Amino acid sequence: MTIRVLVADDQPLVRAGLVALLNAAPGIEVVADAANGLEAVAMTLDSRPDVVLMDVRMPDLDGLSATRQILSRDEEQSPRIIILTTFDVSEYVYTSLREGAVGFLLKDTPADRIVAAVHSVVAGDVLLSPRITRRLIENFAQHHRPSKYRRNHLSSLTSRETEVLHFVGQGLSNNEIAERLTLSAETVKTHVKRIMGKLELTSRAQAVVVAYESGLVVPSAE
Repeated sequence: MTIRVLVADDQPLVRAGLVALLNAAPGIEVVADAANGLEAVAMTLDSRPDVVLMDVRMPDLDGLSATRQILSRDEEQSPRIIILTTFDVSEYVYTSLREGAVGFLLKDTPADRIVAAVHSVVAGDVLLSPRITRRLIENFAQHHRPSKYRRNHLSSLTSRETEVLHFVGQGLSNNEIAERLTLSAETVKTHVKRIMGKLELTSRAQAVVVAYESGLVVPSAE
């Protein structure tokens, strides 16, 4: 199966470079490229990509607003959105994860890792390494109090699901969680799927955000 990708970036050279890189990669086809958020939203509707590489800062409509509009549509299969940024830790990135983006890439990410990331999100895997995910959320969550609403929302989870969500929030992989709880990785995967269904989440990154916002995971003091 060929992975259909849309690239959205207002810098012509960056956009052209990403298009060339992805078109040269086996199994990937760039079906559209957008110079701003408005184009990204319209082209996503027209071209139906599997993955969108979305720059954060663009004219007319920024990447965050474009992400929100694309993922708010009631569609059976929304594209997997990867946020592109020049910043390692950014409120824009954090908010994008809350909106359903599957993760983020720095614009200076090596070419092979960008290609691998596209394949990874289509397969449903975690785009960000656990350490980077944890650092991103911790840096932002330190400035926000846990939400009582979010905490109450977790009441729909079983004790085991709450335990699994706690470890997801710490950035552990399914295999690592399985080792901690003496379960099979497949069982952990099932728990994660049920957690995301009950909490109406669209990505594992959102589950990490919920774990912090609810106070289930407390940011480190580092």
